[in-house]
Amino acid sequence: MLSLALAARRGTKRTSETRQFLTRSSCLPTKTHWHTLAPSNYSRVSSSRLKYTSTISAAGADITYPTGISNNSAGSKILRRKFHDDAGLVPSPAQRATIYALATPPGKAAIAIIRVSGPAARTVYSRMVRPARRGLPNLPASASPGSGSDLGQPVLTRVGKHKMMERCGVVDCDSGELLDDGMCVFFEGPKSFTTEDTVELYVHSGRAVLAAVLSSLSRVPGTRPAERGEFTRRAFEAGRIDLTEVEGIRDLVEAETEAQRRLAVHAARGTTRARFEEIRAEIIRCLAMVEALIDFGEGEDIEEGVYQQARDLTLNLREKINGHLSDNRRGELVRSGIRIAIFGPPNAGKSSLLNFLVQREAAIVTPLPGTTRDVLELSLDVGGMPVIVCDTAGLRDTTDVVEKIGVERAAKAVEEADVSLCVLSLEDSAGVTEDVRRMLQPSSLVLLNKTDLVPEAAVVDRVQRLGLPAGTTWWAGSVKKDAGMKEFTNGLTKVLKERFCETEDGTEPLITQERHRVHLQRASEYLDAFLETDAHDVVLGAEELRYAAVEIGMVSGMVGVEDVLDVVFGEFCIGK
Repeated sequence: MLSLALAARRGTKRTSETRQFLTRSSCLPTKTHWHTLAPSNYSRVSSSRLKYTSTISAAGADITYPTGISNNSAGSKILRRKFHDDAGLVPSPAQRATIYALATPPGKAAIAIIRVSGPAARTVYSRMVRPARRGLPNLPASASPGSGSDLGQPVLTRVGKHKMMERCGVVDCDSGELLDDGMCVFFEGPKSFTTEDTVELYVHSGRAVLAAVLSSLSRVPGTRPAERGEFTRRAFEAGRIDLTEVEGIRDLVEAETEAQRRLAVHAARGTTRARFEEIRAEIIRCLAMVEALIDFGEGEDIEEGVYQQARDLTLNLREKINGHLSDNRRGELVRSGIRIAIFGPPNAGKSSLLNFLVQREAAIVTPLPGTTRDVLELSLDVGGMPVIVCDTAGLRDTTDVVEKIGVERAAKAVEEADVSLCVLSLEDSAGVTEDVRRMLQPSSLVLLNKTDLVPEAAVVDRVQRLGLPAGTTWWAGSVKKDAGMKEFTNGLTKVLKERFCETEDGTEPLITQERHRVHLQRASEYLDAFLETDAHDVVLGAEELRYAAVEIGMVSGMVGVEDVLDVVFGEFCIGK
């Protein structure tokens, strides 16, 4: 009944000599193609394996023929996907399965790239691209190559060579007016990033040029603007990349430091996926042993001690996973930035150190105690690592209401920081105050400032009188005179790399996203549950191992992860 109603609305006759069938686009479940075929032709083609060749007509209709069906065979008819003005039918966003977007930042520049992906990419090429090598004149759409003189006489869509960049004129899809002189590349599916037919237009990045080209694209039947990350999402859904590679591509676009770039490249090229798959393969190996016991039992068919072998492998695997979980959040910190809180007594040189690190007058520096009243945060690159430096108020007892609030915020900033950096003045012979000593930890870093105001022979004596915690890493120098600061910056970089960038085996951190940690933690819990079972509960033990394998599979997207896809792809830029 649905096919009869739709056919009637399209003005198509339904006779005993024809059959209609509905096929859905592989890239968007809600997109439909209607075809009316003669029985003799229909019997020679399996409807489940039809391939389509897009064509266009003079009136701009997007016509689709199944491969193997002659478009001019006797009795063959086609229900054209054209939304006539008199019918009052407007294509829904779901039906516009071909997406387009600006893939470069908007604004004035030498080159802008516009990406088009989907079934209508060939139509876009035929109607908007005029290769310079063919010397095509500026023709109206009704006479342009790729269109026919009559709606019932479609012409095969003209496209360029696969992955061959060519100079071209980019024209309006309707009038044929030249919009820009640029270049174009056609990628034939499935040999493209999205596995669909893809066109990339390289035009001049001017506001008027981009507006004209995007406006023309919007008028090509079957196209719509892309959503955030939709190109990458189509590649993921087509199996071109997995979810860890998706996250790597996103992090690579957003990387601002060398450490972030290096970590993102490992994920984007599949190294992270391979490491997770190695863990999953080991779990499945343990599961296979337990399943064998369920099916056969120990005896003639299964050797003795198989269950114990599975337990031993699981113990080693759990230790490996827990090692990744106890990595001090190295991967996440490299992505988001390492927070360093500078603290200490008033007038020790904290704000001067901040200005030295960022190489500009970011904080106000005066001889008056209590100048800094709030937490000042700045982002910078320290040895290729992203760092967020926080300058805080001097720690001391005060009756000033505003300064007291600043001291409280300083204490909170130190507690929440990944690294606490204490600045002390060697000029102050009173030593470390109680307010500062409460915040000092063995992991704290210390800069002994103002060495230029203390005799060189007295430096060692002053350091000993400070009574720093055992094992504290410290440097001495003068921020104002830039004495000893090179050693300080080099030492700080070394400490940050040791704590957050390098693992014991020299590899990059495995966990770079919070969801990675969640799935690994759950997998570890399932492995613990398996280890609590005995040989009499092999069925329950096998189920725990199966759950553990599923959790690891969710990291790469090998099993259902629909609840996280919108979050992951929503953080992309539009044209990626």
